[in-house]
Formats: sequence, structure tokens, C-alpha cells
Amino acid sequence: MLHPFADNIWIADGPVVESSGFAYPTRMAIIRLDDGGLFLWSPIALNSELRAAIDALGSVRFLVTPTCMHYVALPAWRAAYPNATLYAAPGSRVRAKHIAFDSDLTDDVPQAWAGQIDQTLMHGNATATEAVFFHRASGTALFADLLQNFPPDWFKGWRRIVARLDRMIGAEAQTPQKFRLAFTNRKAARESLARTQAWPIEKVLMAHG
Repeated sequence: MLHPFADNIWIADGPVVESSGFAYPTRMAIIRLDDGGLFLWSPIALNSELRAAIDALGSVRFLVTPTCMHYVALPAWRAAYPNATLYAAPGSRVRAKHIAFDSDLTDDVPQAWAGQIDQTLMHGNATATEAVFFHRASGTALFADLLQNFPPDWFKGWRRIVARLDRMIGAEAQTPQKFRLAFTNRKAARESLARTQAWPIEKVLMAHG
């Protein structure tokens, strides 16, 4: 269920979800902080096996949704870990009004994980403002939707053609065309991108692909 990705980072793959007729795999990451607490990024569907595996790693302290589109599984996590702080990406409170978020992600790193995990909001996108994270100790950057890379045979028929044109399929991870075109404020986007490019990234972890 859990797979080591880097030092103090594990990943778990969840069920496939559908969006606009396209099937997307889901993936979450669990980061163990210096004090032993757990930072859960983009939580997937929760089940008893996953919960037991995570509880064996430490105490869940933070539930983080990196984009307003990654919220479907959050109610179950909120119920399972009522003492954890649930962070909302920009737009999450509007898109998921049924979820009681505790705090909001901004360009400022919360003191709770400062010095361990950096973050920046990818501004200028009309579709969604994603929060991108960087785990310093392992050199790992975490992208939810802004980088995707599907196996060539993941989509069938006309969907494969659309996915290739959208840059969801290719030799390397890319930003899908639909998100590229949604960056209507290019100045803000370039400033956000510059912050991520300043990170000494060695590994990239994606939610899709």
C-alpha cells in the first residue's frame, strides 16, 4: 500500500477517478517531519489498510490539498483525523463548501514545516492556483496537476489522441496544454515559476502519471 519514494517520504496510489470523460490515477504522499508528525499531501480515498499503514509511521498532523480540484477524499480524512490541521488551496473553500478547512495555503510557509518543506503558489492561472511543495532533505518537488506524464497506452481511442495533443502523454512530464493556456497572467506565472526553479530539485513526484 505504501511505497518508499525518498528519505521520510512514502507514496500511496489510490483508485482511478474520472474527469470530463478521462480516467486519472490518483496518488498521495506522506512526509514525516523532524518531530515525527506526518504531512499528508493530496490525500486519496481512505480505507482501513491505508489508515493502518499511515498510523504506523507517526501521528497525522497536517492534511494538505494542493489544488481546489483535489478534495473528494477529504471528508473521510477530516472525520478520521479530527485533530489534524486541514489546509485549503486557493479556491477550495468555494469549490468544496461542505468541507470545514482549518487554514489556507499561501506563499508563506507555515511555521509548522518551515525549514523542511518549502512552498509556492503558482499564480496567474484562470483554472486553479496550485500549491507546489519542495521537501528540502530529499530534494523532492511535489506537483499535483501542473506536471503530468501518463503511459502511452493509458488512454484508448480518441482520448489517446486528445491526451497526446494536451501533452499528458510524452517522453517526459509536461504541463498539460489546458493548464498552459489557462495561465492568462504570464507575469505572475513567471514569478511563481522562478521560485520553483530556484529550488535544488533532484526528484519530482506527481499525483497523475
